Amino acid sequence: MRLDKYLKVSRIIKRRPVAKEAADKGRIKVNGVLAKSSTDLKVNDEVEIRFGNKLLTVRVLEMKDSTKKEDALKMYDIISETRIEVDEEA
Repeated sequence: MRLDKYLKVSRIIKRRPVAKEAADKGRIKVNGVLAKSSTDLKVNDEVEIRFGNKLLTVRVLEMKDSTKKEDALKMYDIISETRIEVDEEA
């Protein structure tokens, strides 16, 4: 399944265009490698997403084409969620 579709279906990111934009700007890594929105995800892949001042790392548990809100949480396991300091000079 494509990275941008997985992030939308699992509800990690609410909209697919937002997931695509985050990947294209280099904010998402899959297994430690920068990923494009078209990157093919597999079960047990680790996805690292940088949201502003938060770094979220999840492990893919299952793939589904569509889910209910309650089932979306079963699609991934949160490995870590850390705050990162943003350099204010830029």
